[in-house]
Amino acid sequence: MHDAGQALAIERWIAEVRSQFVDVAPQLLPLFDTYAAEAIFGRRYIDSDLRGLRPGAKVLEVGAGSLLLSCQLMREGFDVIALEPTGDGFSHFDQMRQMVLDKARSHGACPTILDLPAERLAAVNCFDYAFSVNVMEHVDDVMRVVETVGTSLTVGASYRFTCPNYLFPYEPHFNIPILLSKQLTERLLGRRIFGSHRVPDPSGTWKSLNWINVVQLGRCARRLSGLRVTFNRAMLVSTLERIVSDPDFAARRSPSMRRFLSGLVCLRIHCLLGLVPAMLQPIIDCRIQKISNVEMF
Repeated sequence: MHDAGQALAIERWIAEVRSQFVDVAPQLLPLFDTYAAEAIFGRRYIDSDLRGLRPGAKVLEVGAGSLLLSCQLMREGFDVIALEPTGDGFSHFDQMRQMVLDKARSHGACPTILDLPAERLAAVNCFDYAFSVNVMEHVDDVMRVVETVGTSLTVGASYRFTCPNYLFPYEPHFNIPILLSKQLTERLLGRRIFGSHRVPDPSGTWKSLNWINVVQLGRCARRLSGLRVTFNRAMLVSTLERIVSDPDFAARRSPSMRRFLSGLVCLRIHCLLGLVPAMLQPIIDCRIQKISNVEMF
């Protein structure tokens, strides 16, 4: 069940879940709509990878959040493990997650949930594919997560994820410039960070950010035998196109930034950004493939 229609099926699933929020918890609709958009993006992001998997393949979502995407993949016939602890910046997921699970349970589409951080994942040679969307910038120990998720994959399987690249001087959660380091940025822009109204838990979210970057990921792969890391430079192009086509996603940027980026897309100039080295791009699209058993040097 990996044809192109499955990439659109999540929209029907989300519409069904959303109707429950309209009836039971309308106050959560803005939050739900934000994560629904992320789930739709996530399904499209991994679509080409899912097409290469066998029916019933074992899939790990690292940082499953609202569980909307994990439940949809269960509906498509995959065997899904959803790794999702509740931590700093994410306690607001609880009620929404429970309502999503209640709806999924009525469809027999609940994934297996592991309530633990990715650093403590203990599976070995287990998953045919793993992925995450905007999660790796929040983990406590990037090196450890690369190791544990890499170990959990079967040989030949991949962990694919997207997240910000903090070598680029821009912080997307708070829509602020990076001023050399996290500490200096907090010192100079702390009022704007902790007084943010666009982030549900600004203090917890800021604390959770780990400043992940492309160079760090390359270093992790070199220290772990059995893993190969590659970066897709085309992700930036598709993200800019999303700003034009997805109003909710676009609303996270300032009006002036939206106008500027929309102009680039309209003129097709944004396609040239796919030539920029991964180290200099604001977005990471990383694939970590397991080529043999993983061991620490």
